[in-house]
Amino acid sequence: MNNSKIIGLNETDCQKISEKLNILLANYSVFYQNTRGAHWNIKGDQFFTLHPKFEELYNNLVLKIDEIAERILTLGSTPHHNYSDYLTLSNIKESKEVSNGTKDVENILVSFKTVLDLQRDLLDVTEKAGDEGTNSQMSDYITEQEKEVWMYNSYLGK
Repeated sequence: MNNSKIIGLNETDCQKISEKLNILLANYSVFYQNTRGAHWNIKGDQFFTLHPKFEELYNNLVLKIDEIAERILTLGSTPHHNYSDYLTLSNIKESKEVSNGTKDVENILVSFKTVLDLQRDLLDVTEKAGDEGTNSQMSDYITEQEKEVWMYNSYLGK
């Protein structure tokens, strides 16, 4: 018996949700690597403030990457794992400039906007499918990230 039947979800819904989760996984993976690059390369008077903040963020992102991949597996699908797939599927693009703190924070905010939009889309899909597991996961991410957006915007004086 496949996972969808055991957890009480429609197999077609699980496939559709898994496809959307793989897109989210790709975006998180590029977001993660961009944040690592910012952490490694930050320079200037913002270094001591942003270096640890970027590390905190990428550690959080890598946990979410693992949770999303495991949710895809729970739904009976296979998570993508190749960066070539991530770069094709992701709306977040690789950062080329990673040593300017203000620009890094602006890029992080754009990345948060992207994943928040994807997660809100998943809320709609998972609610209709009765997928409380994925819905709850996305809701928790959104709540946490909205606060992060506020803090990063405050850092920029906005």
